[in-house]
Amino acid sequence: MIQGCYHCGEPIPEKCNFSVDILGESRYLCCAGCTAVATMIVENSLTNYYEYRTQPAQKSELVPYHLKTLLLYDHQDIQDDFVNENAQHHKEILLSVDGVSCAACAWLIEKQLYKQTGVITIEVNITTHRALLVWDASIVKLSYLLTLIYQLGYKAAPFEVDLQEQQYQQTMRHYLYKLGLAGIATMQIMMLAIALYFDVFDKHENSFRHYLRWISLFITTPVLLYSALPFYQNAWRNIRAFTLGMDVPVSIALLFAYGASLYATITDQGEVYFESISMFTFFLLLGRFLEMRARRRAAAMSANLLKRIPTMATLISGEKIAAKRLKISDVVTVLPGEYLPADGIIIQGTTTIDESMLTGESVAVKRTQNAQVFAGTLNGNGNITIKVSHNPKDAFMSNIIRLQDHALYSKPKIAVMADHVARYFVCIILIVALMTWLYWQMYRPQDALWITLAVLVATCPCALSLATPTALTCATSSLSQLGLLVRRSHVLETLHKVNHVIVDKTGTLTEGNIQLVATDTFGQYSTADVLTYAAELERYANHPLAQPFVTYQAKTPLFNHVENSIGYGLSGIINHHQWRIGKYDFVRQHHSFLDHIPDIEYSDDYSIWLSCDGHIVAAFKIEDPLRKESKQLINSFKQQGIKVTMLTGDHSIHAKHVAKQLNIEHLYANMTPMSKLDFLNKIPTTDISLMIGDGINDAPILAGAHLSIALSSGTDIAKSSADMVLLSNNLLSIITARKLALRTRNIIRENLAWALGYNLIILPLAITGLVAPYIAVLGMSASSMIVVSNSLRLLK
Repeated sequence: MIQGCYHCGEPIPEKCNFSVDILGESRYLCCAGCTAVATMIVENSLTNYYEYRTQPAQKSELVPYHLKTLLLYDHQDIQDDFVNENAQHHKEILLSVDGVSCAACAWLIEKQLYKQTGVITIEVNITTHRALLVWDASIVKLSYLLTLIYQLGYKAAPFEVDLQEQQYQQTMRHYLYKLGLAGIATMQIMMLAIALYFDVFDKHENSFRHYLRWISLFITTPVLLYSALPFYQNAWRNIRAFTLGMDVPVSIALLFAYGASLYATITDQGEVYFESISMFTFFLLLGRFLEMRARRRAAAMSANLLKRIPTMATLISGEKIAAKRLKISDVVTVLPGEYLPADGIIIQGTTTIDESMLTGESVAVKRTQNAQVFAGTLNGNGNITIKVSHNPKDAFMSNIIRLQDHALYSKPKIAVMADHVARYFVCIILIVALMTWLYWQMYRPQDALWITLAVLVATCPCALSLATPTALTCATSSLSQLGLLVRRSHVLETLHKVNHVIVDKTGTLTEGNIQLVATDTFGQYSTADVLTYAAELERYANHPLAQPFVTYQAKTPLFNHVENSIGYGLSGIINHHQWRIGKYDFVRQHHSFLDHIPDIEYSDDYSIWLSCDGHIVAAFKIEDPLRKESKQLINSFKQQGIKVTMLTGDHSIHAKHVAKQLNIEHLYANMTPMSKLDFLNKIPTTDISLMIGDGINDAPILAGAHLSIALSSGTDIAKSSADMVLLSNNLLSIITARKLALRTRNIIRENLAWALGYNLIILPLAITGLVAPYIAVLGMSASSMIVVSNSLRLLK
């Protein structure tokens, strides 16, 4: 006999024949509405909803509505706003995840999603309450993955600054309600408990004692059912997924204490622990509330950057449109004091731009016509018109945040180890608590419950799970303020271990502001001719050495095809004549005996050579001034006992000159990309290398070094190969970053030492009955706050 609608549980009207195959069986439904919702759930492979739900749906139930909303995220037009595609052609999204409270929550989400075919990466950051998801859209839909997260009890949606702010404020408001109720109840119950504790009643007033217990029960029950609800929800998620989280022992302690107190109140036998329940809940909520505020401060960097991009933009026509709707080639006007709505090129006007949020440099920089400007930077004193060069989601600031998220969400070894230890620690706590209860039940049964309660509460490893992620988040935020973009998770672990710095010369130790100071010709070609040919070949190079020739380029390209031999030079053909520019040995290859121009002997005075059909026709002398901070950088490394080696593709005379100025003892000149990599492979295994470079020829060694830093003025391939990008181009930020890495290591060690040390000390005290439950609550909350507060020092 059919009991009711499978979807909503309501009675099925007579002569109603709606049905849908769900979970391998034909299910009867009450109306077309329930049929439509159930069909949508089945067609989109979301039937797990029916497996995990705890009660039938209602007509206005939230879950089916959300499932319908999640399906919208599969539409390409909607994904264009928040989904990116990486180099492997996989989709990538940054999610805001509501309800994540500890490392176990993050582990639970990651564990469940990694089971799904098509998920490439899922990394959850409990400090920022965000997750980085990479998936193969041809195998699995985004809506399905979001549904899985919903089924675990968490709410996930594409990260948006305003939405994240609303969710944060809503969460904090709910915590305050729960905290307020627990606090008021604790004060009331403690007044009643004083009378019970000090035994102020004689035998004839036992009924009055019994009356106070019932009053305490009624006050405590809302605390248990409402204020402590977040702990039960987290614990149930963990248990349902066959794992253990921090809130499992907390929930067990609360429920057992309440159950025992309820039994004692009804039977009028034994002790009650209502004040401990209320106090435990209050202090635990207070600790979580303060943790959330502290972690919010640590995670605010990227959100604050995005907030600086205005919501509206003014087109050249005067029409105002949403900034996120701007397209490439749109022309917008920006008034003084306004934030730029998009990346673009200035096509009219001159101004100063405050780029401090990107580079860490507080001094505004002058920008004129044809200069590149970036979304979120502040226009100074001029009216400018810019032509949009990138879509909003591909803007420079968005890329910075996206790359930083990759580093933040990919966990270093020490964080993975801490999470692993914390999960096993919960299991150990439960076993120890059980053994403690059994022991005291035999020898002092009247105290067994409160001693077990103290063990469960005092040793909760919340501080252990917070020790590493909060420190890493704070340190990454501080590096961003220095103008250093972190792209890999191991940066802070490796930077303080570096004992061998390898550095490029041109564009790294020098300004890259290369100037052509002399041109010598050999043969029939004039100076103007050789400069034009040189400029046309260098047109196809992306290296500082090509910049001096830009002004000599022809109006239209002369060479149809130019080959770039990285680290050597460029070659092209005109009228069956092969032209080469670059190093001396490179330009003399394929020597032609048809030409009778005499060979030119190699000279250290020249940096760049030009040949036609293998014969030298010109030589160019260039100069590149040193960066003002280069000498201080090298001296600082050497004072710290770090070996410094300079590798450069330039010839020896220029390299020796720079090495002498900077007091660099280890120099290797005329290096090709492969020879640089060979050098790296031959250094002692005890050397932890840091490579600093900017050019295409530095890409292999940047990728191969233990740690690498590329300058923002360098080539794209260098920046994509490096572990960090120096946005400010201030080399001294590297020294500050290393000091910060040392501080981060020390603070993580301090956090772990405190978290483990506290548990090792408090555990035997709790087992022996020397710690009251309310003292255990205070100790556990204080332990977590000490860890978070210690990590926040890294923001200074």
